[in-house]
Amino acid sequence: MVSPDAIRDVVGIIGNFISFGLFLSPVPTFAKILRRRDVEEYAPDPYLATFLNCALWVFYGLPAVHPNSILVLTINGAGLAIEVAYLTVYFGYAPRAKRQRLLAVLAGELVFLAAVAAGVLLGAQTHEKRSLIVGSLCVFFGTLMYAAPLTIMRQVMETKSVEYMPLTLSLVSFLNGICWTTYALIRFDIFITIPNGMGTLLSAAQLILYFWYYESTPKGGKSVELPVTVSDTKDAAGAGAGL
Repeated sequence: MVSPDAIRDVVGIIGNFISFGLFLSPVPTFAKILRRRDVEEYAPDPYLATFLNCALWVFYGLPAVHPNSILVLTINGAGLAIEVAYLTVYFGYAPRAKRQRLLAVLAGELVFLAAVAAGVLLGAQTHEKRSLIVGSLCVFFGTLMYAAPLTIMRQVMETKSVEYMPLTLSLVSFLNGICWTTYALIRFDIFITIPNGMGTLLSAAQLILYFWYYESTPKGGKSVELPVTVSDTKDAAGAGAGL
């Protein structure tokens, strides 16, 4: 008989692959930046937000904070490295004012992360307390990221067009949410369940809107890239990637 832990590991591995694909979704944006050697009107905010979110989940997945969370640690470690790469490219081609703002926000995030790490490791002596503190922060910041799809969903309803909400992105986000929600429910983890459960519901709502308004969408419109966890704010905002 297959054990629940084995099933959980398989689901988590599948979730890792899906989440990795979502982390790579902004690659076309950065390929464009590299070709043009200019960040143009692209903003670093989504990448800074995802950097902080991934860093918190990496901390949550450490054995000293929440044991037996290696799959949470691996995917968010990969996501953190990818966000560092994005921010490095952005910094290299951004004008002086945008560079200064990026560095200021990044410095603030690093100070915050250092304070959280020191406070949790020194002030909380049990895994339960550490998991509660870091998990609560993950849920808070993850919830903020999951507010992003609300903007594009409102736009779809107002314009009766799904031009700015790609089907593939919504579908993959839905599958990603299901994977990580299932992973969290097998060995119940409320801090993973809440943000990914929200992501699943919002992605399902996007799919419903897509099929509802597909016929009323003008054909032949321009294609707009719409990443999930790190959205292109020049074009539109995407849904959050769960972890």
